[in-house]
Amino acid sequence: MTAYSPTRREFLEGAAAWTLMQARARHAFAAPTKASELPHARPAAADRHFSSQAIESAISALQRQVADPALRILAENCLPNTIDTTVFPGTFEGQPDTYVVTGDIDAMWLRDSSAQVWPYLAFVRQDSRLKALIEGVIRRQTRMILIDPYANAFTRNPTDPPLSWAVNDKTEHHAGVAERKWEIDSLCYPIRLAHGYWKATGDAGPFDTQWRAAAEAVLRTFREQQRQVVQGPYSFQRESAVPYDTVALSGFGNPARPNGMIFSMFRPSDDACIYPLFVPANLFAVKALDQLAELATHAAQDTGLATRASALAAEVSQALEQHGRVQHPRFGLMWAYEVDGYGNSLLMDDANAPGLLSLAYLGTCPVNDPVYQRTRSFSLSKENPYFFRGSAAEGIGGPHEGLDAIWPMSIMFRAFTSSSDKEIRQCLRWLRDTTAGTGFMHESFQKNDPEKFTRPWFAWANTLFGELMLKLAADRPALLTASLD
Repeated sequence: MTAYSPTRREFLEGAAAWTLMQARARHAFAAPTKASELPHARPAAADRHFSSQAIESAISALQRQVADPALRILAENCLPNTIDTTVFPGTFEGQPDTYVVTGDIDAMWLRDSSAQVWPYLAFVRQDSRLKALIEGVIRRQTRMILIDPYANAFTRNPTDPPLSWAVNDKTEHHAGVAERKWEIDSLCYPIRLAHGYWKATGDAGPFDTQWRAAAEAVLRTFREQQRQVVQGPYSFQRESAVPYDTVALSGFGNPARPNGMIFSMFRPSDDACIYPLFVPANLFAVKALDQLAELATHAAQDTGLATRASALAAEVSQALEQHGRVQHPRFGLMWAYEVDGYGNSLLMDDANAPGLLSLAYLGTCPVNDPVYQRTRSFSLSKENPYFFRGSAAEGIGGPHEGLDAIWPMSIMFRAFTSSSDKEIRQCLRWLRDTTAGTGFMHESFQKNDPEKFTRPWFAWANTLFGELMLKLAADRPALLTASLD
């Protein structure tokens, strides 16, 4: 039986209701006298899209470990936000099928959907329904990649139109594509999720003929975008007053010398690259290709696919070592953000992942790697033009929301990659005190005024906060049992 899946109109009505609930919570708790006055803001049990007793038990166990009352409420609200509000489980051709929205946009991003369900992998052995839910994400992502490996977001049904702002984009248009911004990480995240699922369950079921075809499409696309001989088939232009929303030079991007790295036209923020050799995404691709090789060998039983994935990983890795690092006058040898192969580099970091700060979180290197540590110090300094320090918090933003807008995700990645209890505790205070009284994380907030925030319903940031709390409860429980203030 196929699970209930709402129409687009019903989705929009639900989104409007959610936004209204958030607005009321913001009004009611706009200036709480105590952080503990955050609202318990989960939807009513009958209105939740999916329930998991394993996750409910994890929330209860987590709350028992957390001394700070506001952090307890945030964990309760945020950890289940993806399954509470954004998943639409069903079946397709007799197999699990799960459509996942980002929150307030009715489309499924390959990146966001992978990241949104990632923390739940820890519970799949305890909950067969949750296991099927995530298997459904993997199977739907497989079909999405086969529709168009250059697309970043997809519609609920192939008959649905693209997102309103993408309708007139100058690029190839394929049924089922919501937006077609080529981002390397869009193909890395599904591999990360698939590998994590296989490691957590041992289930090779999703890695069938269709999955192998999608994996071949990933390799083909990465090879095309090495641009060793020709520019490749992808181009993109959009009429927009925002320069980061379109791509230069007839949609093929600014000039870069092919060197073995993969060209990316957009960053994970959906902002256009300045130099198309985007270093964090290439590092992520190396990690993903190694994971793909392992999946191909042991789960899909395809040694040829594994050999090709490993060869490409080695090729990109070597190019990164030769061309992706720079000598900074203050921090020394570190990773650049973008390069062009001609010796030019862009030194900045963006809050989104993959970015420089999130490299260790994504497993591209150990936290104590010297090059990463120097890069991390750069990202969290005023040498990074998108690092902002205000009266409310400090953190990284990016061009997507403009100057002085801090992304809570960057504060979370800082905590994930820190070895200092003092630093992590400060990150938790910033996260606790910048929800504008809503009890949820947001896309960004103004560095001096958290009341000015973007996206009241952004499930990735919410679930990422839940993941952080689970990690701290497992690795640094004493930090959570002590007072933050």
